[in-house]
Amino acid sequence: MKNILLAAAALSAVSFASSASAQATDWTGAYVGASVGYADRSESKGETIGFDTNLDGTFGDTVRNAAGADAFSTGFCPGSFNTNAAPGGCRNDDKTDVEVSLRGGYDYQFGQFVVGGVVEYSRLELQDAVTAFSITPAAYNFTRKLTDLWAVRARGGYAFGDSLIYATGGYAVGNMKHSFTTTNTVNAFPLRGGGDAKGYQLGVGFEHKLTDNISIGAEFLRTSLDDDDFGTRAANNGTTAATNPFLLVNPQGTDFLRTDDDFEFNSFKATVSYRF
Repeated sequence: MKNILLAAAALSAVSFASSASAQATDWTGAYVGASVGYADRSESKGETIGFDTNLDGTFGDTVRNAAGADAFSTGFCPGSFNTNAAPGGCRNDDKTDVEVSLRGGYDYQFGQFVVGGVVEYSRLELQDAVTAFSITPAAYNFTRKLTDLWAVRARGGYAFGDSLIYATGGYAVGNMKHSFTTTNTVNAFPLRGGGDAKGYQLGVGFEHKLTDNISIGAEFLRTSLDDDDFGTRAANNGTTAATNPFLLVNPQGTDFLRTDDDFEFNSFKATVSYRF
């Protein structure tokens, strides 16, 4: 994949160098296209799980057992748990994947400036998990997985010869699959929220016409999605003791939520388009 992108970048550089002698073309019109590239969400922000023990809607409370000890003093880790105890650690997330996209759009050129819009659908698979370990011991894990993405973006750029450089940005919505797993069998864990994650994309790109109808290019996109409504509650399963750490402050239970709402990743794409 990296070789494909490097080849596309090299071809773009050659096209740029020769553009001064190229005959100017018109970018006005509709187009359809595809892209293949590399999606990467390798950033790590030290995410944890937040707790709301009194159910007032504010997270950040400390869960304590009947003796007053911090029930989660053993800490957190990024990824999915290997065992029910902190020494077992976590498995790494799937932070990179091949991204394949289909797109369609329309451009309008006036002078050397080009403006337009594009709709794009992308298939990829990126995972983001976080685990909390209690001193019981027990493990509690949130996992979210982005499987596909729709985006509607505007773009504007500068045309020279048969080439175009541009900036792009707009709205994005991702199909996010959520799950919660735990080794705790004492409490009930009803789930709430989930569904799509919404946000935006920003990026830059280069496009070069091989013929009047066919163009190739390279593009970088930054995607930021807000995913803040999936959580669970550690509640009474019907037989849970009143001394259970999650029931001590409020007998209805304790709410769990991820501390990081953002799901962000970078995309590096090679593009091809057919212009009508």
